[in-house]
Amino acid sequence: MDAGGGMDTVTLGSGTLGAGATMPTTGSTAPTAPAARTGSVGPPAALPPTLAGAQMFIRYAYPPNSLGYCGPPDSAAFFEYGASGTVDQGLVQLAQAFAGAWPYLELIAHATGIGDPLDRRVVEAYWVGNELLPDVGLAATASSMEERFRPRVGRQFSGLLDGVLSGGVPHHSFHVFGVYPWVGLLRDDRKAPHALDVLDRCRIRWGRVEHVDGDQVTVASRPITWDGIALGFGEPRTERAQRSADGLGYLSALQPGDHVSLHWDWVCDRLTAQQLTMLRGYTLRQLKITNRSLPRSPVAAAFET
Repeated sequence: MDAGGGMDTVTLGSGTLGAGATMPTTGSTAPTAPAARTGSVGPPAALPPTLAGAQMFIRYAYPPNSLGYCGPPDSAAFFEYGASGTVDQGLVQLAQAFAGAWPYLELIAHATGIGDPLDRRVVEAYWVGNELLPDVGLAATASSMEERFRPRVGRQFSGLLDGVLSGGVPHHSFHVFGVYPWVGLLRDDRKAPHALDVLDRCRIRWGRVEHVDGDQVTVASRPITWDGIALGFGEPRTERAQRSADGLGYLSALQPGDHVSLHWDWVCDRLTAQQLTMLRGYTLRQLKITNRSLPRSPVAAAFET
């Protein structure tokens, strides 16, 4: 398997306007590290579902939170919850402040009969993908999207609804490619480079560890490419990503050859073979759905008026 997990090149259509996060206006910036601490602290093994799910949520949600794109303003406190393994009502309140991600967790939990949105199975379903997603159902997903987005986007909502009716599920890739406007902005040559960078960094991508050097990890992964007509995936390239800050973090004992997930400039987690398959599969599923969307982005039209 190559660094990109054997991803095939795909053609992609346009996105639809969404809300729930402060979107980046400049190129990718290194996340702000929390204040230095001594020692590396990680959660214990064999965590119960709520604790394990909360830890997983922090790993995936902290990178954009550290950049100020979404979630609570105190990213350092959010990071420290993850490093210490603490789960209390304060962490739940911080998680609920992610206006983009939290409603998806509630949707998945409610539709599958799981009482806690921070149950590990629910959190994994949204960020990585798992067997829960097919059980959410089209009606529940469409209803949730209508409640959240129709008042915000008005006539543009039909484009988002088309994505759901075509098989979109509450996976992070749906939010990136089907809700945010960046795909539509690729057709503007002035905005395309930045839009492409945001799409690549905002999606949960996968790669293979090449080298570990303290807080930094060198990972080989396949970036998204744009040729003016279609989105695809380029050849594997190496990038530097953070796994900890001054020795404080979530992941230990990463080894060359490990497959990992990445969000913005951080390594989120070590992926099992099944998780890698799920992340690839649900990402490709969403790209195919987006490819079948309207050829001209409703967001681009809105920006032009």
